[in-house]
Amino acid sequence: MTFIAITEPGGPEVLQPQTAPVPQPAEGELLVKVHAAGVNRPDVLQRAGHYPMKPGMDPVPGLEIAGEVVAVGSNVSRYNVGDRICALTNGSGYSEYCTVPATQALPVPEGMSMESAAAIPETFFTVWANVFAMGNAKKGDKVLIHGGTSGIGTTALMLCRERGIEAFATAGSEEKCAAIRALGATAINYREQDFAEAIAQHTDGKGVDVILDIMGGPYFERNIASLAQFGRLVIIGFLGSAVAKEINVMPILAKQAIVTGSLLRSRTAAQKAEIADALHEQVWPALSAGRCLPMIDKVYPLAQVADAHRRMENGEHIGKIVLKVAE
Repeated sequence: MTFIAITEPGGPEVLQPQTAPVPQPAEGELLVKVHAAGVNRPDVLQRAGHYPMKPGMDPVPGLEIAGEVVAVGSNVSRYNVGDRICALTNGSGYSEYCTVPATQALPVPEGMSMESAAAIPETFFTVWANVFAMGNAKKGDKVLIHGGTSGIGTTALMLCRERGIEAFATAGSEEKCAAIRALGATAINYREQDFAEAIAQHTDGKGVDVILDIMGGPYFERNIASLAQFGRLVIIGFLGSAVAKEINVMPILAKQAIVTGSLLRSRTAAQKAEIADALHEQVWPALSAGRCLPMIDKVYPLAQVADAHRRMENGEHIGKIVLKVAE
C-alpha cells in the first residue's frame, strides 16, 4: 500500500509517498480501506517537528479517516466487513489502509460522502470533549470560539447553534466573518476590534460562560477578562505562543473561573471511546438528519498532500481540508 511519510522535519515538501505491507488488525481493531482523510493542525505541527510525540505514537500523519471495513480483529462485535465508518485514528490516516480501534469508529451517516465523513472525527471529538464535556456548555450559555472558521471553529459554532447556545467567534477578514454569521454566531474581526472589548459590549459587561482558545499565551489575560462569573477557559492550542508573559491571577479568583485545557491525541483509549459514545448519542441524530454537516473547504488527491498542508498554513481556508485517498 501507499502511505505518506514525514521524511524529516520541515516544510510541506518533506511529505513523500512510500510503500509498506497492508497492516493487519489486532484485537479490538478494524482494518479500513481509506477513502478520505482529514488534514488537521496537529498534522502540520508534527510535520514541522513541533508536536510532542510520545513514545509509541505512530509517526505517519493522519488523525481521522473515512472508509470501508475490510477486516475485523478479534473481540469486535459492533462492526462487520463492508461497513462504512469514520474514525479517529492513532496515526496513519494518510494511507491507503489504516487500522483503528473499533471503539473510536462511528458509522457514516446515511447519504453522507466519504469526504464529508472524513472531516468529522478529529474536530467533533475535540469540540465535544472540550466545549461540552470539560467546558460544560449548555443551552442558554454564551460561548466564545477563537478561530471561528477553522475546522474546529465551524464545528463548534454548528453544535452551539444546534444546542441553543449563543456563540461569538473571532476571525481576521470580512469573508471569514460572513461565514461565521452564516453559522448563526456573532463575528468579531480581531484586526478591527479587540475581542475582549467586543465581548464586553455584546454581553453588557457580563462576559461569556465558555471560551475555546487556540492561541494560548497572547490571548490569556483578555480571555480571562472576557469570562463571566464561574466561566470556563479551555485552551487547546498555542498558535500565538505557549507562554503568557505576565498573568494577573486576581480576576481568576474574583470570577471563580476555571482554566483548563487538553490534547486529544494523548487521551487514553477509554477516554476516546467515551467521547465516541457521547457523539453517537448526542450528535449523530443531527448529522443523520442533515444538520451540523462539516464544512469542506477543499479536497485534494493524496498525491497533493503538500498542497493541502500549504493551504492550511496560509490560513485562508474556511472549514475542513480533506485528502481523497480512493474512490
